[in-house]
Amino acid sequence: MCELFHKFMMGLRDFIKDYFLGFWDYETPKVLVVKNKTLGVIYRGVQFLVITYFIWYVFISQKAYQESETRPESSVYTLMKGTAVHGDDILDTVEYARPSEGGDVISTILRREVTYDQKQGTCAEHFMVANANCTRDSDCVQGEVDFDGHGRRTGRCVQYYNHTFKTCEIQTWCPIEKFAVVKEPALVEAINFTVFIRNSIHFPRFKVLRGNIRNALNKRDIKKYLNKCHYDEEEAPYCPNFRLGYIAAQAREDFGELCKTGGVIGVFINWKCNLDLDPSNCKPTYSFRRLDLRKDQDSSGYYYRFAKYYSREGVESRTLIKAYGIRLDVIVHGHAGKFSPIPTIISTVTAMTSVGICTIICDWIMLTFIDKDEVYSDRKFDEVIREPTVPKVPQFDFIHNYGLNHSDLSDGVPL
Repeated sequence: MCELFHKFMMGLRDFIKDYFLGFWDYETPKVLVVKNKTLGVIYRGVQFLVITYFIWYVFISQKAYQESETRPESSVYTLMKGTAVHGDDILDTVEYARPSEGGDVISTILRREVTYDQKQGTCAEHFMVANANCTRDSDCVQGEVDFDGHGRRTGRCVQYYNHTFKTCEIQTWCPIEKFAVVKEPALVEAINFTVFIRNSIHFPRFKVLRGNIRNALNKRDIKKYLNKCHYDEEEAPYCPNFRLGYIAAQAREDFGELCKTGGVIGVFINWKCNLDLDPSNCKPTYSFRRLDLRKDQDSSGYYYRFAKYYSREGVESRTLIKAYGIRLDVIVHGHAGKFSPIPTIISTVTAMTSVGICTIICDWIMLTFIDKDEVYSDRKFDEVIREPTVPKVPQFDFIHNYGLNHSDLSDGVPL
């Protein structure tokens, strides 16, 4: 056992010694010209791919020679415009826009469900609420609040409005919404409503400020332009007026379906600016996408409730409105780049270094698949070891010493 342990320790010592001594060895490439067309084609092909990648993608597409800024300062102002006829009423922005003017979020009402003349009192709970159906008062627990219901139970079992069955009585705003709601037709004129979106963006690193509204010499020209124009990517890229129908179409949504369930649409403003050119070439591009989940019908869409309060005969009353609509979330992305020597040097050195991968790949192919007889490997790898020098004895001294140390067998023999 001791002998095995001793051999193990000796082997470990030799390994550590060899590793330590080999760590200080210096390796230098050896130039070896291989006359093999297959390997030459692979070598030049890999070189072409690497150089093409860096020239086309890194330098031209990604502009790796530029210093960039991706977190600009941005401000958004939105305003809904349009008038609609709803029955005998004329609706303006105060009626259907929330808020009528605001920041990066604005919504418009497309359809309403209204519950009129609600008052604080007691009435029957809706029969679809869990444990709301009853036959006697003992089936209803006084003071119990069901969070899926409409109010607090009084402990009485009452007739469900004009029906023959009974439900538990609750204290709430009566009549309840699910029983007395009136569904109004959709506001189809909203397809022609326009949303004014003003966006300013600032790149503090480069001290560049840009806006999405066309510059003009005087305010009168700007006002005339904004009152008439509608955004078009080719004809009017600096017009900030967008029709709701255009936004829905660009988001690949049917406006009629949006009127039924509502929806949330993202308005993405993208600024990609090459500041090596004149800043006037820095223009915004717009894209639109549905943000809420459409597959889950229970939670999809967009709606909210609000109430209009009033007093009738000294009793506080309200009209409850459940509004379905389109909510627009304006999201701004910005990226600006300008030439800088530091990223240019880094990218150039990286490209030159990456070309060396061609040699590694071809060496691997040569030594693994082509060098079956180890002809290339014998020439590829050499080990140079400096051996101790042995002093050379001059030929004359050797003869002289030989004569001193050895007897001459020809002594006394005549020549």
